[in-house]
Amino acid sequence: MDKQSVKKRIDKLTKQIDDLCYKYYVLDAPEVDDSVYDSLIQELRELEVQYPDLKSSHSPVDRIGGEPLDRFIKVEHQTRQWSMQDAFTLAEVKEWQEKLQRLLDKEKITKKLDYLVELKIDGLKIVLTYEKGVLVQGATRGDGKIGENVTAQLKTIQSIPLVLKKPLNIIVIGEAWLNKKYLVKINKDRIRQGQEPFANSRNAAAGSIRQLDPKVTAQRRLDSYIYGIDLLDNQAIKTQEDQLQFLAQHGFQVNQHYQYCHNLKEVQKIYQQWDNKRNKQDYGIDGLVIKVNDLKLQKVLGYTGKAPRWALAYKFAPEKVTTIVEDIIVQVGRTGALTPVARLKPVSIAGSIVSRATLHNADEIERLDVRLGDTVVIQKAGDIIPDVVEVLTKLRTGKEKKFSLPTKCPICSSVIVQHDGEVNHYCSNDKCFAIEMENIIHFVSRPAFNIEGLGPKIIEQLLNESLIKDAADLWELTVGDLAPLERFAEKSASNLVIALAAAKEIALPNFIYALGIRHVGQETAIALADHFGSFENIQKAQLDELLTVNDIGDKVAQSLLTWLIEKQGFINKLFGLGIKIKPYQSNRTGQLAGQSFVITGSLTSFSREQAQQKIRSLGGKISAAVSKETSYLVVGEEPGSKYQKAQKLGVTILSEADFLKLIE
Repeated sequence: MDKQSVKKRIDKLTKQIDDLCYKYYVLDAPEVDDSVYDSLIQELRELEVQYPDLKSSHSPVDRIGGEPLDRFIKVEHQTRQWSMQDAFTLAEVKEWQEKLQRLLDKEKITKKLDYLVELKIDGLKIVLTYEKGVLVQGATRGDGKIGENVTAQLKTIQSIPLVLKKPLNIIVIGEAWLNKKYLVKINKDRIRQGQEPFANSRNAAAGSIRQLDPKVTAQRRLDSYIYGIDLLDNQAIKTQEDQLQFLAQHGFQVNQHYQYCHNLKEVQKIYQQWDNKRNKQDYGIDGLVIKVNDLKLQKVLGYTGKAPRWALAYKFAPEKVTTIVEDIIVQVGRTGALTPVARLKPVSIAGSIVSRATLHNADEIERLDVRLGDTVVIQKAGDIIPDVVEVLTKLRTGKEKKFSLPTKCPICSSVIVQHDGEVNHYCSNDKCFAIEMENIIHFVSRPAFNIEGLGPKIIEQLLNESLIKDAADLWELTVGDLAPLERFAEKSASNLVIALAAAKEIALPNFIYALGIRHVGQETAIALADHFGSFENIQKAQLDELLTVNDIGDKVAQSLLTWLIEKQGFINKLFGLGIKIKPYQSNRTGQLAGQSFVITGSLTSFSREQAQQKIRSLGGKISAAVSKETSYLVVGEEPGSKYQKAQKLGVTILSEADFLKLIE
């Protein structure tokens, strides 16, 4: 970008961040996830470092919060309420430690740095003031200098002591939070009343405390953790760890997952442990807080203009971030469906660098109004390619360009068609290279033949070298064919040939699914296996009999019959090369027989795939969408629109705990 474009970008980022900051700190109605806000702040910070002469005197990078509302009584904090420095990588944490060490060296202090690591609870910061052991004021953080008096609301939180065990004059700080199970209940009530559900427990906690009627707050059943002392006279507390123990001894609820660390190596080990189990607690966690343990060193290190030098928020990798759409390309899948994919300015999300995100189809592009050059919010769940979930239109410059799907296939230049009643567009050429390649990728995938060591790049290489034309050709490969190829040596070639031989025997549902028949997914494959019991019987089936199978309509039946006729040579080739289908026994007689399940949100006890396998093993069925025929919707963390649809249709909704009881 030229300097004028940079200036415009900085101005637009500043305006967007100020708007988000006002809604977050002043209205307590966050419009986006914290990780989206962090991503915009990071971009602005980097631009200001690169172009310091363009930095504004009112940059949001340098300020703490917004102005408090007048609807609650304003109160001035006796001690400044600081924000926290953020770090997202170990390198940033090490850089923070190096700065601290330089400051200590300057003061000729030789004491070694050690740390106390605490969980960063995703709630609302609260400031509690006690006089002679009695709670006299509870306040929000506000802008750091002035907060709002929410004493009556905070008194409804059972874990906050109204009277301490000793008549102390003390000011403590902590976090008000909402148990996830109560969030589910609150959202059910809000939907029933025609209100928008809370996006997460942090929003719900903030919204609950800001209720003018304390009775409403009481109904929300908030909780608290206290983690710091801002003011206390004549107490011999020497470390951060002593401070937490002191708080617990005097009646405050302290999160017990804090740990003492001698060095950053131990800190990183704890970070990795909690990153893997952050979603398994009753409350939200978005990182760790690292604090210098020695309180005397904290005093020496002091504060910057906005944050304590002696503390750092080491945040988990975000699952939502902002970036820029640099291009939109079109990919062709195994059914010939065209999928538009956004090429992005590379960005770190959920622990990895990504440079593309799916846009699904033309309708989705139109719905989002995504354009080349747009700043977008992307979201990643699990290991799948991220989605573009929002366009930040306020950051547009006027140079963004609209996108239209091509009229010809980008791979083989054949005509693009759209079938009646479908949102997808398709390549009209069944022999398109992309379709053939995607079919083989599907054929060897985990739910199909599950052949390890045979990824997309190797499959593309085998096709380009004319070693295979279809999936059956894989079983004709020899070590001599593979060893000369790039990425191969004799051992890796031998391993692949062995893996192919081991995969020759396969379960009937997996075999049906592997064939890649249009409209035949995993559940339909299981339904066909249950009804017919063998592939030979499926081959003999007529249209009328296929239509008697559960979940199979005319479209699926016609697709299956057409495929079996057109691909008979391929089937014969597979069997001729030694592929054997294991004798099949249906699981549809288990305790979940006849029941249909849909899963939404993130589960903590196991992955979604593991939950689906458990349901199938007990005779249940999995569906991708909620309908009147759905028996249960299993709801994990941060459920999507399926939750609201299930409510409207009267489908039974199970929490993860309810689901675990059901499958015991």
